Amino acid sequence: MNEVFDFIINSRKAFIKLIDGLTIEELNKIPDGFNNNIIWNFGHIVVSTQTLCYVRTGVLQDAASVKFNEYYKKDTKPSYTVTKEEVAELKAIALQSIEKIKEDYANGKFSIITPFTTATYGVQMNSIEDVLITTIGHDNLHYGYAWAQKNKI
Repeated sequence: MNEVFDFIINSRKAFIKLIDGLTIEELNKIPDGFNNNIIWNFGHIVVSTQTLCYVRTGVLQDAASVKFNEYYKKDTKPSYTVTKEEVAELKAIALQSIEKIKEDYANGKFSIITPFTTATYGVQMNSIEDVLITTIGHDNLHYGYAWAQKNKI
């Protein structure tokens, strides 16, 4: 599983590199043909992984501890202009949250989970390993959207 965690971290570092090359105006711009923006895609992966790993698995009862969840969860759209400070915080959480999941994984926090089916892929998640592997696909789907949006702004 170390390789899976490393891949998630490296993918997020690549996403952060994409973000670092853009202005706050570009991050907030919703390009024609899209219903969200680059920073929403990034924020979405940050909150989704935490929610999938802790809430959907039954480890936590709700997403109250997932910062920014109400703005970036599934079925939301950008509703305000994100600040430079929020971008910086999202970048930090993007990496710190994976390190925390890795630590909790090593400590057996996810040894018993409640299986669930993902809304995006319609696949049953029976283990935290399933969730983390699916996270790779989900993160990179949104990274791809962000690249497409970058090319349109």
